[in-house]
Amino acid sequence: MTLPSRISLLSLCLGLAACSLPPAPSSGIVAPAAWQGPNARASAPLPSAQWWHAFDSAELNRLVERARNNAHDLAAATARVRQAQARAMIAGAPLLPQLQLELDASRQRLLHGEGYDQLDVSRHQPTSTAFDMQLVASYELDFWGGLRAARQSALHSLDASRFDRQTVELTLISSVASTYLQGLALQEQLRIARLNLENARDVLGLVQTRQGAGAATRMELAQQRSLVAAQARQVPKLEQQWQDNRVTLATLLGEPVQALPTTSQALGAVNWPQLGSGVPSSLLTRRPDIAAAEARLAAANANVQVARAALLPKVTLGANLGTGARTLADVFGSSYYTLTSGLVAPIFNNGRLRAARQLAEAEQDELLANYRSSILAGFADVEKALNAIEGIERQRHWQDQELEQARLAFELAQRRYAAGAETLLSVLDTQRALYLAQDQQATLRLARLQGSVALYKALGGGWQLEAGGKG
Repeated sequence: MTLPSRISLLSLCLGLAACSLPPAPSSGIVAPAAWQGPNARASAPLPSAQWWHAFDSAELNRLVERARNNAHDLAAATARVRQAQARAMIAGAPLLPQLQLELDASRQRLLHGEGYDQLDVSRHQPTSTAFDMQLVASYELDFWGGLRAARQSALHSLDASRFDRQTVELTLISSVASTYLQGLALQEQLRIARLNLENARDVLGLVQTRQGAGAATRMELAQQRSLVAAQARQVPKLEQQWQDNRVTLATLLGEPVQALPTTSQALGAVNWPQLGSGVPSSLLTRRPDIAAAEARLAAANANVQVARAALLPKVTLGANLGTGARTLADVFGSSYYTLTSGLVAPIFNNGRLRAARQLAEAEQDELLANYRSSILAGFADVEKALNAIEGIERQRHWQDQELEQARLAFELAQRRYAAGAETLLSVLDTQRALYLAQDQQATLRLARLQGSVALYKALGGGWQLEAGGKG
């Protein structure tokens, strides 16, 4: 081969090595122009980094900070980020020459006999000592970009692990907020149950007085006692649910329930924020799970390049600078160097390398489908949260009127029964209606607050993809 031909071949190889990785395939999903929900507010402020502060609850703020500091799931996700960092460093190491120092000392002695050619000793020189020191360098030329692609795959995987950690943190904070609010609602429902139990006992006292005077029957007395028992049964049931809620909350915080502080805030004191939903296209940069799916797709794209490079020859270079002697004092007396080069080309491996490439391509197709699915799931989460908030707001308008009329009906029925102008059946019906209306009001308020939490989570909290964040 002539010198110009060698230079042309070398230029071609270097040119191929300089080529960047092909871009990862696009999702092909076009974001809608606006959200379908009527409660969407594209122009209102989007969630901030500490979005839970918008509920104006100092207790919730403290619980979130404890969860961020102590939660074991978040600690595990942080450890996975450190693992990915180490893998990225390992993957990038072959891009530079490997250099290592080798020190050897040996002593050989003939025990008996004449010796033979493979030994450094004989009957006339029964002992041999040698000292060697070598500085060895090796380097693989990355003609086909396989090593750089492996490093890019590791960097994209590192990005994915970071985004996964953000997803875990967002899920954790949302769960803490939702569980805390559910605990407040259970406290409110427990307060309502105890209040209605007192009302039922007051009516029971009235029925007993009327029954003693002959104005009420034993059946009416039994009916009211049955209602009192039913109301009393609700109290331990709600107390059990509240204790279970505290255990769940403590678990999210990474603490035993005994360490959980008592709650002093009322459900009605929690503010529900009015937040903006933005436009659907902005969701792609606001949700860490979508960013993680995109990063994994980019890593799979780089793995395809690694698998393709494995089908092509590899060129390695080596250099060895050494010295040695029979005695340690003369170890630097005889220096030498060795230059090596090698070419390794796959010829027959029973289809293993081609199958590895097909595997990488199939994994890329799978992750592309997962990426598309995560985008559509993100759109669906926001639409559902907006729809839930709108539906709850419409229910609350009528629920307030229902509660007001139920309270009025119970007061009127109680007074009319005391005056003998109404039957006990009317009192029982209005009692049940009042309790259900009060309980439903607490349930709807909880649903409205949890709807805000769901919308915050669906919008990715206050997270945003930083410029250059994809490695």
